[in-house]
Amino acid sequence: MIDISIHELNKYYGSNHVLKDISLEIFSGEKVGLLGRNGSGKTTLFKVITGEEDYQSGSLSVASSKKIEILAQIPVFAENDTVEDILRSSFNEVTEIFTSMKKIEGDCDPKVLKRYGRLMEEYERLGGYDVDYKIDKICNGMNISEELRKSPFNLLSGGEKTRVNLTRILLHEADILLLDEPTNHLDLLSLKWLEKFLRDFTGTVVVISHDRVFLDNVVKRIIDIEDGKAHFYSGSYTWYAEEKLRRYTTQAEQYERQQKEIKRLEERAKWYVIQNQFTTKHHHLHKRIEQMDKVEKPVTSKKITEEFNSGGYAGKEIVALNSVSKSYGTNTLLNDVSISIYRNDRIALVGANGCGKTTLLRLITDEEACDTGTIKVSSNVKFAYLPQIIRFDDENATVLDTLRNVINVPENIARSILANFKFNTQDITKKVKSLSGGEKSRLKICLLMQDEVNFLILDEPTNHLDIDSREWVENAVSDWDCTMLFISHDRYFLNKFASKIWQIKDEKIISFTDAESFEYL
Repeated sequence: MIDISIHELNKYYGSNHVLKDISLEIFSGEKVGLLGRNGSGKTTLFKVITGEEDYQSGSLSVASSKKIEILAQIPVFAENDTVEDILRSSFNEVTEIFTSMKKIEGDCDPKVLKRYGRLMEEYERLGGYDVDYKIDKICNGMNISEELRKSPFNLLSGGEKTRVNLTRILLHEADILLLDEPTNHLDLLSLKWLEKFLRDFTGTVVVISHDRVFLDNVVKRIIDIEDGKAHFYSGSYTWYAEEKLRRYTTQAEQYERQQKEIKRLEERAKWYVIQNQFTTKHHHLHKRIEQMDKVEKPVTSKKITEEFNSGGYAGKEIVALNSVSKSYGTNTLLNDVSISIYRNDRIALVGANGCGKTTLLRLITDEEACDTGTIKVSSNVKFAYLPQIIRFDDENATVLDTLRNVINVPENIARSILANFKFNTQDITKKVKSLSGGEKSRLKICLLMQDEVNFLILDEPTNHLDIDSREWVENAVSDWDCTMLFISHDRYFLNKFASKIWQIKDEKIISFTDAESFEYL
């Protein structure tokens, strides 16, 4: 059975043709990955499917009997809503029936008793007695604690809001799930739980994700949006990556052969013109060129080409933590921690959300002070810090001005630097406050790479980046031979770069000598 059917659909934003004659079918129970560079139209396609946005031509149908849910932007909830209120909003119908039952409970009037019986049957049919169990089960999997469930939603961090919103959607028990970057802000345990949930889910899943391990573990088919068109790959992400390269190579060879043949025929036709022989042979040659099934020239996206600048030699011990403790009120994150970072270490910092990973980075960079103990950073260390939440000194400045405020270079050189980070002529005039998450990450990395550094501190460096940009970050880091401390839930990135794993657990740091010895990877 087809759950989603799209035929020759076109979508424009002004003169920008975002989706071009898109045709696709998604079948009931399928697990599909929707890929493409940032800005390629993936989220737009989701919004069109749910009816949030219209389209200019073509057709779209969604199975009428199927309930569809989308994970996209976080909705606006009432100011005083707690996390518990929001999670229980997934069962509004059940809650209303329960409230009605409570109002008439104990009334012995025969008519009331009859109504109470009907309400109880409906309550049972809708699974009312299982609501608490369902909420507890998914909250445990998504690492939403009892304390967090009591918290006002408006006071949560961006990552916590994302997790709560994803949990709310999973509780809706929809038939079709459209998930836009569901793994952002999830810790490793929650990631594994979500993967199992989606594999066991009997409905249909279409997921936008740049997490390659997640895609390999969940999806069985890839739809790649490139230049507004859909390309199909039956298999995992790993197979897709190999097959896409094979198709590109084949198309490039076919294009090259055809162009050579066209050139040969044109030169032969030109010879007839020079000889003043406008014969049927001359016309026949042009006819052959016109009737060719033209092979399109394969297009590759522009690559980011900058590299990190090494900041020179650093001492053997880069950072030393001595009996460090850190608390926020009654919430203790670190308690009497002593551990060191050595030259050329590449340490992945992992742990449950809220355990203190970002706090540790802020302590090392001196953005916060520890309650007790000391942190000694070697005097010849030059560090660059990429925070998870990226802000700029002047949010109203343009991309171009933001770079020129950091380095004093002529405008043409600044433009050239930004072009290396995939910022085109239109992009550099945008105000930084209007940039997407991926664009902000690219701009921040661009600024960091203008300085010489020998210690790189990264908080979720691949969040919001498309796969091309993630691969560039990986290549840049691979060619850089200095020390690195990073937080990441991207298991591909972790497995590739971590020489050590530091797990924050129970207020301590547990060190693993390599990624393979850490059970959650």
